[in-house]
Amino acid sequence: MRSTAEPTTSIPKLDRCGDLPHRPRVLLGKMGLDGHDRGVKLIARVMRDAGIHVVYSGLWQTPRSLAIGARDEDVDCVAASMMSNSHLVLVPRLLAELKSVGRSDIPVNVGGIIPQSDVQSLLDAGVARVYHTGTGMEEIIDSVRATVRPYAALAAGAVREATLSRQISMAHAGTLPAGTAMRRPARVVGITGSPGAGKSTLVAAMANEAVRRGRRIAVVAFDPMSPITGGALLGDRLRVDFNAVDDKVFYRSLAIVGEDYRSLPDIIGLIGAAGFDTLIIETVGAGQNDVAIRQHVDRTAVVVVPGMGDSVQMDKAGILEIADLFVANKADHAGEAKLVRELLDVASGRKIIETIATEGKGVVELLDALLD
Repeated sequence: MRSTAEPTTSIPKLDRCGDLPHRPRVLLGKMGLDGHDRGVKLIARVMRDAGIHVVYSGLWQTPRSLAIGARDEDVDCVAASMMSNSHLVLVPRLLAELKSVGRSDIPVNVGGIIPQSDVQSLLDAGVARVYHTGTGMEEIIDSVRATVRPYAALAAGAVREATLSRQISMAHAGTLPAGTAMRRPARVVGITGSPGAGKSTLVAAMANEAVRRGRRIAVVAFDPMSPITGGALLGDRLRVDFNAVDDKVFYRSLAIVGEDYRSLPDIIGLIGAAGFDTLIIETVGAGQNDVAIRQHVDRTAVVVVPGMGDSVQMDKAGILEIADLFVANKADHAGEAKLVRELLDVASGRKIIETIATEGKGVVELLDALLD
């Protein structure tokens, strides 16, 4: 989707989500071989500043991967950006995949370079809205808001992951019915650390390794929610190659302010009751006092990187105290040896695993350590 609107002049009048039953959730994705994402990232930021929770899935998505993302994220609508002249092929496939994963009810809006002669064909196929270049951001944002409906349980017999994703939405909103089945997974691990430490890339690498071993795992990734507009940019799932892992990884993104984990116990119980024995929870980028995740998980890995500070900083960083093991990520960066030496001073026998998340190095050892 694309717009010529100036976001800086539109933002103040766009934040009108307070009267909706919940914050709008939209999956923003690009299908096909279009390798440009500057425009879609701009739209994502404007939507976030308008109070919307934007799930960004990244470039080169297939209809299947977008459908899985829409279902697991329980979005109110999908906004597909098409710039590669493949809309008449890929968009009908997306609609078919949404049906196959159990969420044909999720509206699909399509924008980008769409010839006027093709618009009716897309609408006839089941697309909700079609936008052209030059469409104003306020119109696009209002169309997302118009898709929001109160959360209600899906029909009996719905696809398991679809039911789970809706239950998570209701738990996070505080509307989960009493008596809903709960069971804690056999292993719940937390991944925390400072912003930019590589947590999302590590989680993606661990998910890939778990799938390679024949396991099905669940991931819950928390991102910060704006305390001013209530909007959020949920971009952690783009690190996972869902074109490869398909639906063997259930991945859910959620926005919170600070360490507001009040819904997490229910979410953990729902995931276990849905049949997942392994759950990885990724925290918001953490500071020295962000230690609440320890109350909810069996083991906590704290991710650190070279340049995080001197040994005095390590001594006073409360987050290091909650670690069951340390992950020294970006081990190919300068200062790694110094970081490991300083970790040894505070580790008190706890394991230190060196990783290069972008290359998958150390991930096997990390997964073994967390799941043993």
